[in-house]
Amino acid sequence: MAGASTVTHGVILFAHGSRDPLWRRPIEAVADRVRARTPTLAVRCAYLELTEPDLPATAAELAGLGLTAVRIVPMFLGAGRHVREDLPALVADLRLQHPQVHWDLQPPVGEDGRLLDLLADLATGATHGVPHAR
Repeated sequence: MAGASTVTHGVILFAHGSRDPLWRRPIEAVADRVRARTPTLAVRCAYLELTEPDLPATAAELAGLGLTAVRIVPMFLGAGRHVREDLPALVADLRLQHPQVHWDLQPPVGEDGRLLDLLADLATGATHGVPHAR
């Protein structure tokens, strides 16, 4: 198809949500950084509650764009009930609603050793050559 988009993969940064509109800034900042690094990747944020858009709406948008694979990244430090129970159920529904898309549910970011190392560096003031981003 001439002129068709070359974007076939996407990422959804999935976070809890908050009534405070400023709460979403760090999640959106991560999305902006992903977009800057990988312009051919469709990047969206979605929220469990209290903030829009929710995961089903975001997934429907990306499926409607014709994406074939979407990675869902839980932006949670710990794997509480939302990550262990609510999110897998939501993703199971996505798989039923949009079977043409491969939905790749990742572990929460707080289980990644790289993030844990960075948090330890931040807590101790160590930078290891990484400039502070404030």
